[in-house]
Amino acid sequence: MSRLVRIQTPVGPRMGIVVGETVHACAAPFAATLQFGEALMPLAEATLLPPVRPSKIVCVGRNYAAHAAEHGADVPSAPMLFLKPPSALIGSGAAIELPPSSVQVEHEVELAVVIGKRARNVPKERALDYVLGYSCANDVSARDFQRKDGQWGRAKGFDTFCPLGPWVVTDLDPRDLTLRSWVNEELRQESRTSRMVFDVPTLIAFICGIMTLEPGDVILTGTPEGVGPLHAGDTVRVEVEGVGTLSNPVTTRT
Repeated sequence: MSRLVRIQTPVGPRMGIVVGETVHACAAPFAATLQFGEALMPLAEATLLPPVRPSKIVCVGRNYAAHAAEHGADVPSAPMLFLKPPSALIGSGAAIELPPSSVQVEHEVELAVVIGKRARNVPKERALDYVLGYSCANDVSARDFQRKDGQWGRAKGFDTFCPLGPWVVTDLDPRDLTLRSWVNEELRQESRTSRMVFDVPTLIAFICGIMTLEPGDVILTGTPEGVGPLHAGDTVRVEVEGVGTLSNPVTTRT
């Protein structure tokens, strides 16, 4: 199991691999065998960026029955897909900026799947062979716009509305991991990936039968029940078992 990071350095962003408490250079994160190079900096001193730069972020709606129920919505008979723009990405520690035009912005903890090699029309039985690893994600959502617009592009697409990180963990079994979210010290969400309506292999196979998935692309697999509001001054933390914790302060966009 390896932790892949993307960090800010004096010469710009660099991909790295965490070895002990040190970030080492990793020139080929999508290679069949990961290799690390020179030490870049201690992990404690690193500014963590979103760990990958995807061509697209494919999200799955209503993939936990209890979350669908808390919004009075039906569970879909096939995965319900929408997209977030890569411009929404931020890393752990960066601020979620609340747009003044929305009065109801909410957090959503999700398991993120990071694709490791090009996938098109891959059967479910081989889908996990195309995964680089897993990360924590927060599908920040302007719920008032989601209801008003009838489609979710604006509600889900604001800058800073896709915290991702703190790293990508390889060789993790996604079938039964605990998901949690806190706002300040209040536990808001707690569930397990085994409660997904559509599991990770099903989602990969379904999505890559529609659109080609490229290395670095991200799939957000849906959120469980317990979503709730964010306000300026809050700190929101989302945790995926086996990955770690993604933490972001909340501010108002100026």
